[in-house]
Amino acid sequence: MMNEVVKSPLEKSILRSERGFTLTEMLIVVAIIAMIGTFAVGKIMSQYNRAKVDSTKIQIRNLATLLDNFRLDCNYYPTTDQGLEALVSKPTGGRECKNYNPEGYSKKVPNDGWGNAFIYESDGTKFVIKSLGQDGAPDGTENNADITSDTI
Repeated sequence: MMNEVVKSPLEKSILRSERGFTLTEMLIVVAIIAMIGTFAVGKIMSQYNRAKVDSTKIQIRNLATLLDNFRLDCNYYPTTDQGLEALVSKPTGGRECKNYNPEGYSKKVPNDGWGNAFIYESDGTKFVIKSLGQDGAPDGTENNADITSDTI
């Protein structure tokens, strides 16, 4: 007869608790973590996209303020041909601005929240600044919607 070691109930309980997790238990934990991760990433991306829309609106408002300053000095807004670059350096074509700020009105022309250039249109008396949104194409909905100085 073999020597069998008789284990007490306490020893059996300890051995049972040290055996680890089953594959099923591990898969359930991984599935739960994946579901939580999916939810969290969705929320984070939603906030990230919202921040890009908000930053684009702020950029448009700032550009509008700079254009108003240009108009105070020059008595007109830069034309479409002169563009937003007239805020950085004195425009050479079109109407001349005799009181142009020698330092300009901005160090550079910013891009929208998605890195695209703003669209600027002006006849000299009024202006529209536009971002085409995330997709960079006209119209669209949600994050792809156009953002204009007329609507903010």
